[in-house]
Amino acid sequence: MLAVAGRTTAQDAHVQITVHWDKIVQESRTSPTLQVVVNPPLRRGTAVHDNAFKALHDLGADYVRYVPWLPYPRLGVAELEPPKDGKTSWDFSLIDPMTIDFLEATKGHSVVLNFSTIPQWMYKTDKPIAYPDDPNKALWNYEQGTELRDATFQEVADYYARLLAWYTKGGFKDEYGKQHESGYHYSIPYWEVLNEVDFEHRMTAQTYTRLYDAIVSAMKKVQPELRFVGVSLAIPGQNPDFFEYFLNSKNHEPGMPLDYISYHFYAVPAPDETLDIQQHTVFAHADGFLNTVRNIEAIRKRLSPGTGTMINEIGIISADDIAQVDPNHVTKTIPDSYWNLAGAEYAYIFAELTRLGIDVAGESQLVGYPTQFPSVSMVDWNNGKPNARLWVLKLLHDNFGPGDKIVEIAPASPVAPDSPYLTDLAVVTKTGKRKILLVNKRDRNLELSMAGAADGRFDYVDVTTGFQPAASTKLSSDKLMIHGFSVGVVTFP
Repeated sequence: MLAVAGRTTAQDAHVQITVHWDKIVQESRTSPTLQVVVNPPLRRGTAVHDNAFKALHDLGADYVRYVPWLPYPRLGVAELEPPKDGKTSWDFSLIDPMTIDFLEATKGHSVVLNFSTIPQWMYKTDKPIAYPDDPNKALWNYEQGTELRDATFQEVADYYARLLAWYTKGGFKDEYGKQHESGYHYSIPYWEVLNEVDFEHRMTAQTYTRLYDAIVSAMKKVQPELRFVGVSLAIPGQNPDFFEYFLNSKNHEPGMPLDYISYHFYAVPAPDETLDIQQHTVFAHADGFLNTVRNIEAIRKRLSPGTGTMINEIGIISADDIAQVDPNHVTKTIPDSYWNLAGAEYAYIFAELTRLGIDVAGESQLVGYPTQFPSVSMVDWNNGKPNARLWVLKLLHDNFGPGDKIVEIAPASPVAPDSPYLTDLAVVTKTGKRKILLVNKRDRNLELSMAGAADGRFDYVDVTTGFQPAASTKLSSDKLMIHGFSVGVVTFP
């Protein structure tokens, strides 16, 4: 057994946490990972590129999500103009370098590709949508329209089949039968079908399900063993009917695979909240999201229990980021301790998703920067070196994962609640190590005492480690103090 007593200020009630190491609750199936969103700082030759891709490689995570996204059409859309007079506009010259760097950095690990932006010309609009010649210039209104020009959806499906063939089969034949050679034969085990369709083109569940079936059917002809991720909602709590419809196999073509569903969560503090206030609201938002997860899990288990779940965007979006659409907006300075708060939020959600049996918990995102959601970045956008959010992910990745045995943690007492400030997760790993994850949800120190921890090791990321890797210390006694927003792992001797 492990006894932990938490004590800080007068407002912190004494809490006793008891872990029964011999009582297994369940086996973990949750993989901690991240998403990589395509944007200009990740292009070759920038100050960010080398360090960011090195950090991605060194992490060694599975289920890494790669998303060429709508603001940069030239970096994410391979056919920017419709075929005409026997000619096509297929061009991967700007897309390949970053995509290949991603596939090389993650080689040996599973990836989830999501070329999320359908070529705009495939949608009906009053006039063609122009896009910048400069690939680095953002265009937030590239995606327009709600009705595809091809009512059968085959045009979109064929586009995605050709994308897949470019990277896995060495090339493809275009709409006029001309062969385009890439020479690439990468392993892509998972493909996510579109992104945040409740926002992008405002798709209904019915439209998305038809489009999913068309795309999956076409891509499986290229790679029969490919597995698919569907739904990918931005605001899942507002769309329970979407899951009800999509997860009902009667609404799909016969034999259509429903391998995984996905959806997202960002805490969004109000504009007038200081960091001191955000430490309260961020975790309250997270608790609300976890209730959404429980509701969606109930739907999934009822309709399609064999379908897995990837929650593949988790983070905080600051109110200042929301204001970035104003061309005169000036990004506010982000205090260093914010990155620790965001890291603690992710670690807390990871712990709870592990208990809920979610397959993938993906932190968002590798690179953000002023004008492109800087508050979600996992690296310094000036040089690509990891900030505390990425070091927290590495700490979790290196210590927890599928196959761990989650063990029972008893209530603090029959009448007293557990600490509202400290979250823990106790496991016995696949190699037999006893570990406990500790997440301090407040920007103040917590003093702990842990029976049997002496001669163990404590690895942690907190406000004292800053942008440096996790620190480590050998425990000389059963007592331990953890700093504000600490994410730490105690490995018992």
